Amino acid sequence: MKRNAAKIFQLLMLLTAGFAACSALFFLVDSGLDGVFVRWFEETFLITESHYYPAEGWAEVHTILDWRRLKPALLGVFLTITLVWLGIVFFTAQLAGRHREKRTVTDISQRLRAYMEGQRDAVEVFPKEQAEIAAQLSDIKSALLENQRRLKEETTRKNDLIAYLAHDLKTPLTSVIGYLSLLDEAQDMPPKQRAKYTRITLDKAYRLEKMINEFFDITRYNLQQIVVQKEPVDLYYLLVQLTDELLPMLEKNGNTVRLQASETLTVPGDSDKLARVFQNVLKNAAAYSYPHTEILVSAEEQAGAVVLRFLNQGRTIPQEKLAALFEKFYRLDNARTSGTGGAGLGLAIAKEIVTLHGGSISAESRDETVTFTITLPGQS
Repeated sequence: MKRNAAKIFQLLMLLTAGFAACSALFFLVDSGLDGVFVRWFEETFLITESHYYPAEGWAEVHTILDWRRLKPALLGVFLTITLVWLGIVFFTAQLAGRHREKRTVTDISQRLRAYMEGQRDAVEVFPKEQAEIAAQLSDIKSALLENQRRLKEETTRKNDLIAYLAHDLKTPLTSVIGYLSLLDEAQDMPPKQRAKYTRITLDKAYRLEKMINEFFDITRYNLQQIVVQKEPVDLYYLLVQLTDELLPMLEKNGNTVRLQASETLTVPGDSDKLARVFQNVLKNAAAYSYPHTEILVSAEEQAGAVVLRFLNQGRTIPQEKLAALFEKFYRLDNARTSGTGGAGLGLAIAKEIVTLHGGSISAESRDETVTFTITLPGQS
């Protein structure tokens, strides 16, 4: 309706301008320039012819138009008027277009602000002719809200985790100070008791070191971009080495590791970064495995890729929590105790490293079995 009214208004303006121009031209010809124009026209475009009739004894004078001169002049006037008219129309259309464009931009800006700041649906804010804009903005707003929600959750988990770690740092530190004080004050303490207190102090110190390393992980993960430098990696040797390093942790709960992989299996990648990936996954498997169970690690080539699987017997993970395992600062048990898990960064860092290698990592859980699958590009 508004567009039709604008077009009618523009047409009326053009007609008014044309009428005004014709009226001014008529006034100049008929009144202001009457003598000059008529004299010029007669001298230029009129031809006077005289005819003498001897028999009758009289002469006749005729005045006729010189069409050879008048036709080019009329054509020139017509072309001039046409060009002037087209110029007026073009200039008016440009002004109207700019005004309409500015008004459209202002309207869209106001609608966009109202939609992004309000709670109304896009189809309610934007008209039908802007349905495509409404659909795109709806997707953008949904993505922004989802990102804000995830960021808020991640920040909350991070802050809670830092608060938990800061609080829990006091416990081992207090124990270390307490036992060292006892050892320092009781110089005549029995050797058996001294050995016991020394072992407890060492365990608390190791726990304190682990928690401090978790703080460093948080800092590195947020401030440092992981850089991958690829080279051929002896996968079998790397897995054997990592398994040997985790033997104390595994033996604590009576767990064992069985490796199924070819001794000649290699993969292009960053050995240090891949070692961290496999170590994080193995630690996770050891932490959440039932006591006295076997952890199966297998690696094989499949269709130009290398597929690794880490399978352990443990509590079934609900389907809705599997994807969250790879989120930063997520811990499955959400507990403050140090019995299982760490800062919730291990699997998140593992996923980023695997992604930078062009691979993928996923988790499955059913019937008290948890399987982590890592796929890496093979040798080209």
